Amino acid sequence: MFSSLSPITHGVTLYLDGQPLAANRGESVAACLLRAGVAYNRLTPVSGTPRLPYCMIGHCFDCLVEIDGVGNQQACLTIVHDGMQVRRQNGAASAVEDPTP
Repeated sequence: MFSSLSPITHGVTLYLDGQPLAANRGESVAACLLRAGVAYNRLTPVSGTPRLPYCMIGHCFDCLVEIDGVGNQQACLTIVHDGMQVRRQNGAASAVEDPTP
C-alpha cells in the first residue's frame, strides 16, 4: 500500500471517473491515485489486464490515463491542478480526439 508521509496541506481537488480526490499542489497524478488506493489506472489493450504505475519516472508507460479529455497521458509525469478530470483508460486511447466536450 502506498501512503503519504504528511497530510494534504496545500490541497486541490481532481476527479477520477467523476469522483473527487484530494491532492497536494505539486504532486503527480500517479502519486495521488496510489495514495487514494485506486485499484488500477488502465486496462491493457490486448488482455484487459489492470495496470498501476511502476517506474514513476516516465519509462514504462504503465500509468497511462486520460487527462482533461486527452488519452495516453503519463500520470507519473503530470502534475495535478484543481478541477483536473482524470479517467482510467480501458485499452488503447482513441487515435483521434473528440473536440466536443
